[in-house]
Amino acid sequence: MGKTVALIIAERNFRDEEYQKPKEILEKAGIIVLTASTSLGTAVGKLGMTAKPDLLIGDLENQDLAALIFVGGGGSSQYFEDQTAHRLVRRFYEQGKIVGAICIAPVILANAGLLKGKRATVFPDGKADLEKNGAVYTGKPVEVDGTIITGAGPEAAVAFGEGIVEMLKKV
Repeated sequence: MGKTVALIIAERNFRDEEYQKPKEILEKAGIIVLTASTSLGTAVGKLGMTAKPDLLIGDLENQDLAALIFVGGGGSSQYFEDQTAHRLVRRFYEQGKIVGAICIAPVILANAGLLKGKRATVFPDGKADLEKNGAVYTGKPVEVDGTIITGAGPEAAVAFGEGIVEMLKKV
């Protein structure tokens, strides 16, 4: 497919399958996947998976990316109020690029102001945060509204990855 996607993970406690399964699905579809975080040190998932980020989140502005995706897990809360993450995701959205998040990470999109009036899903713990920021919470495993894709948690990881691939086919 020749497109590049960035998966943004937390330094600690990202959700392993929410990173691994979409990454595998994207790569199988011929999409280049870059992993970004706030450190280039080895990141460790909640279940013990390790991942070596390719670049820092601040370096994503200089990349030619088709999509920017935040991986969930408790560690993703490090981005809930992160202004660099918010500016980046707003810029990508304004450029008509795909932005997404899974599990609790849709709270990042909500806090960045992207979900106002948009259909979205999130791990149940984040429902109040989405609604407080004007999102229309659907509770579906995966929700797509325009160029925004959200997933509800680990059980939605495969469908989330497949959804990203389908969206990339259209852009």
